[in-house]
Amino acid sequence: MDTSWWPAAAAVVAVLLVVLVAGRLPALPRRALPQHASGTEPRPRPGELWCLADGRPCLVLTVEPVRAHRARVAWISGKYDDRRPGVIPLPPGTVGSQGRPGFLEADRPEQVWVWEFRSRLGVLDPAVWDEVKGLGGGG
Repeated sequence: MDTSWWPAAAAVVAVLLVVLVAGRLPALPRRALPQHASGTEPRPRPGELWCLADGRPCLVLTVEPVRAHRARVAWISGKYDDRRPGVIPLPPGTVGSQGRPGFLEADRPEQVWVWEFRSRLGVLDPAVWDEVKGLGGGG
């Protein structure tokens, strides 16, 4: 049996052990958290309308109860798409001061970091909130 490759295998294992013990292996990339401004953390509550840092308005459906760093939101659009069954018309003037119609995209809720919330726009009409509050898994 030819064993001439054993010293080479032992050398490779020894080098790996030295590198591992010395901590020279590159760190695995971590998912970066979004940058946030200094100051107090925004405190969105279910049923509130907020504008995010990128300018998109949304309705807060739920806020994560533990450490509250994420919220489940439904986006608000200015365009109605009759091909989507989960679009709910909002009363005129719900978002914005000019009385424009808005539409809640309730069929596509998403999670966002609370640090993405920039300005509170108000509270959703209680009748509409009763219709959509179960979408976020709470209410």
